[in-house]
Amino acid sequence: MRAQIIEHDNLTLGLLAAGDAAKPAIVLLHGWPQCKEVYDPVIDELASDYFVLAFDLPAIGDSRGTPRSAEKKVLADILIGAAERAGAQSMVMAGFDVGGMIAYAGARDYGHRIAGAVVMNTVIPGIDPWSKVVSDPRIWHFAFHAIPELPELLVAGHQRAYFDFFTNFLAGNKGAISERHRAAFARAYERSEALKAGFDWYRALQADAERNSQPKEIQTRMLYLRGDADGRSPEDYLPGLKAAGARRVTGQVLHDSGEFAPLEVPKAFSQAVASFAKTCQSD
Repeated sequence: MRAQIIEHDNLTLGLLAAGDAAKPAIVLLHGWPQCKEVYDPVIDELASDYFVLAFDLPAIGDSRGTPRSAEKKVLADILIGAAERAGAQSMVMAGFDVGGMIAYAGARDYGHRIAGAVVMNTVIPGIDPWSKVVSDPRIWHFAFHAIPELPELLVAGHQRAYFDFFTNFLAGNKGAISERHRAAFARAYERSEALKAGFDWYRALQADAERNSQPKEIQTRMLYLRGDADGRSPEDYLPGLKAAGARRVTGQVLHDSGEFAPLEVPKAFSQAVASFAKTCQSD
């Protein structure tokens, strides 16, 4: 596993890479408030058969520069382009939380550029059960983070404590999230530009929802992957994805895992993603 920097779209993008660029690629995308290090337990395992790239999303961690927009369609375009510049081919995008929203946008809007998408532990804006999820009082932070400027004012200087709250709430096994990873997450958002970029993902959700609510046929293979720690199942999400136009979507459960599957169940996560990627290559 090696750290790299890619210059693309007037941005500097930090990533962890492993494997041979001649092999099919797997592009790993983190969520909020994580960074590329959330994938370090699985990168080398996946790299035995794939060219693996785990990005810091624009402005986060080792990435610098403000993207054209925080809308997930734009971020998908940027990250696919950066992966292509790094030599990725026949790529599968895999992400959780916001990273899963970006992976979905990759399949929906750039299906001709990727072989498949793994959407993990997230709800897609504008697609059932979006309205039900965002109305859940436990998801209060979606509305708070969308407020201009106020989240930055209150969270700046308190990133570690604030992020630990969400890590402990979302993890099925919070003990699996090490001190090293928790510190890396906080450090990745310590710059004001990074903190704002993370909240901007929420500020763009309304625009994401408006786009995604327009049905569009999606022929790109898609896997909806979800840990079972919160009691929700892929079956709660598959009907909405199919109604939105996903023609080749399947679901899979990762047992004994919450939001952070690469850290909580790295072996099961690697097996699920690699198996799906193999199916995509058979196309």
